[in-house]
Amino acid sequence: MSEVHAVRRGLLRDRCAAAGSAAALVSRPANVRYLAGGAPPGAVLLLGPGEDVLLCPRAPTGESAHGRPDEALRIDLLPVPDSDPVVAAAGLAAESGAGSLAVEEHDLTVARHRAMGKAAPRLVLADLGFTVEQQRIVKDEEEIGCLRIAAEITDQALGELLESILVGRTERHLALELERRLVDHGADGPAFATSVATGPNSGQGRHRPSDRRVEEGDFLSVRLGASYHGYRCEIGRTFVIGTAPTEWQIELYDLVFAAQRAGREALAPGAAYRDVDHAARHLLESAGHGEGLQSRTGHGVGLEIEEDPQLAPTAMGKLDACVPVTVEPGVHLPGRGGVRIDDTLVVRPEADGGPELLTMTTKELLAL
Repeated sequence: MSEVHAVRRGLLRDRCAAAGSAAALVSRPANVRYLAGGAPPGAVLLLGPGEDVLLCPRAPTGESAHGRPDEALRIDLLPVPDSDPVVAAAGLAAESGAGSLAVEEHDLTVARHRAMGKAAPRLVLADLGFTVEQQRIVKDEEEIGCLRIAAEITDQALGELLESILVGRTERHLALELERRLVDHGADGPAFATSVATGPNSGQGRHRPSDRRVEEGDFLSVRLGASYHGYRCEIGRTFVIGTAPTEWQIELYDLVFAAQRAGREALAPGAAYRDVDHAARHLLESAGHGEGLQSRTGHGVGLEIEEDPQLAPTAMGKLDACVPVTVEPGVHLPGRGGVRIDDTLVVRPEADGGPELLTMTTKELLAL
């Protein structure tokens, strides 16, 4: 992978040169990992005009942020224990003869930006913007392979939980067990805070697990994901506990399932982001559930769990092949509960079989 990271840095360097900057400073951790192969805590990456260098607030301890040896990064590491790495990077860029330095202004605090200006007053600080984030949208097959393994781990953890006794256990207990199972199966850790929602809490997109206990007849909605070598996936499923689902539960589930399927089927290279959102959203709105819907139907995933693109009503842009995204519609009925169905997929052309589904746990409405 070291050659891949060098190519990525080369592309960024070319874009910076075209914009008039001889050097670039990358400080957002996910972007540092993308370009260097790892990100020791607090590290920043300086590209050109000399050798690329990773500046760290302290000497590495032998493991990168991915749990891999730092020597695997194949890039110069410079500990700067007595200085802020971004300030040290500005000084180093100035000493190397750079007249300008592109920085990620959206990641830097005002104080750090000012400190850089004081450390290198003749260095012009330009805004790198979201150049690296845009470069990260399309994944190579090794990145997709990491996402595929993350999804397999997630499916395993969820499948094992579904085979256990659930009635009487709290949402918090189930969430903690799921996260333990993710690690047991080889994950770095959870991709995000696991959500388990039961009864009237079910179907909410950002529910924090509580001490409510699972009861028979509840909807149980679960949202979780594994992180594997830094790459993060997402799955969401809804089940019924203990008894056969009632008529209203079946009707609501079938509606959300149809919306989720429509969103998945809309994924194709060249499809507009907002058209994918519309494919799922209009079914829910037509059924009278427009109020309270989430602001988007899905989003990109990768080194962060919420990346571009955004599948939302006002999102501008079109999908490319090899872009992993989620499709995650849901409906929550206050006081009753609701349904969420989330999948992680990779956009593929029809000639290659269409969108590749990574999260394989059944979407059948099971009574557990």
